[in-house]
Amino acid sequence: MKNNRIRRRVFELLSKASSSAAPHPSSGQRELHFTFFRKPDKFLESDDRSGHVAGLQFEKTTLQGRDGSGNQIAAGTGQHEDLKCGLVKLKFAFYRLVLKSIGYTSIPVEDLPFNFPKGTVPNTEGRVLSSDFAKPDYGLYVCGWLKRGPTGIIATNLYDAEETVASISEDLEKGKLTSASIKPGREGLLQLLERRKVQVVTFSDWEKIDSEEKRLGSLKGKPREKLTTWKDLLEVTTK
Repeated sequence: MKNNRIRRRVFELLSKASSSAAPHPSSGQRELHFTFFRKPDKFLESDDRSGHVAGLQFEKTTLQGRDGSGNQIAAGTGQHEDLKCGLVKLKFAFYRLVLKSIGYTSIPVEDLPFNFPKGTVPNTEGRVLSSDFAKPDYGLYVCGWLKRGPTGIIATNLYDAEETVASISEDLEKGKLTSASIKPGREGLLQLLERRKVQVVTFSDWEKIDSEEKRLGSLKGKPREKLTTWKDLLEVTTK
């Protein structure tokens, strides 16, 4: 982690959480437990065979590959453990709930090479590789999950984009990017969006949204109250 700011930050957050004093049982606060090296295997049916979910079965995993290489993968061990699902009371009935949030996979982009097992566009430091993955196809770049897969935290996208931008700048300086015509740039983009009747939200518009969400949140004793519909969001930008 010494040379990886993102992993170090995640470690610091988890370390801080694990060392914090647990809330008093009478405080009404809920506890969150992180359990690593598990992958979901199957849902468990309730004993009455009613078709309701009673729990989840997980397979324990272990990392394979050279430690510290950054290329380790989680592999199943054949050992399993069960986790019961809690009950949620809604009005006069109890419901067993399972919330799935187990990953994201990018889809191929037309005319770009694609690594299906990883769900990424093959690249080196953001430079898209040619169809045979042998060398960069200068002029094509990628960032985000399409570049590295669904990993990291919010700040990861910042460092990821910085790397791609640095590659673009380096290629410009070395003359690897050439153009026979002057590109229209920002104005050309805005004209294109206008022709396609795409609603543009500018940074100043976002600042209005940010301010309104904080105002609404303050009325409820919260940091912010999210606006969740396009209608509400766009109404704020026109004020």
